[in-house]
Amino acid sequence: MARDDEDSRWPRRLYQDGAEPDPRFTLANERTFLAWIRTALALMAGGVGIEALNAVSGHPDPLRTALAVLLLLAGTLCSATAFTRWMITERALRLGRPLPAPRLAPVLGYGLGVIGLLACVLVFLTGW
Repeated sequence: MARDDEDSRWPRRLYQDGAEPDPRFTLANERTFLAWIRTALALMAGGVGIEALNAVSGHPDPLRTALAVLLLLAGTLCSATAFTRWMITERALRLGRPLPAPRLAPVLGYGLGVIGLLACVLVFLTGW
C-alpha cells in the first residue's frame, strides 16, 4: 500500500503536480477519452470492412484499398492521440489552467471529409 505522501497512480508525472480536481471533471475527461477510443475503433472497423469487400470482390480496386488504408490510419491517429489529450486535459484540471484547444477534432473532421469524397468517387466511378 502506498504511503500518504507517495502517489502510486500512473502516469506519475501527471499526479505529482497540482491538486485533485472535482471528480466530475476527471470522470468527464475519462468519458471523452473513451469516446475518442470508440471513434478510433469505428474507423478501424470501417477500414477492415472495406478491405474485406475488396478481398471478396474478385478484383481488388486500388481506390478501395486507399480508402481502407486512410480509415485505418485515421483510427490509428485517433487512438494514439486520445491518451495524450486525456493527460494534457487532466494536467490542466489539476493545475487550474485553461483547457487545451482541440487539435485532433479539426484534423479528423477534415480528414474524414477527404475520405468521404474518396468514397463518393469510388461509388460513382466504379459502381462499387
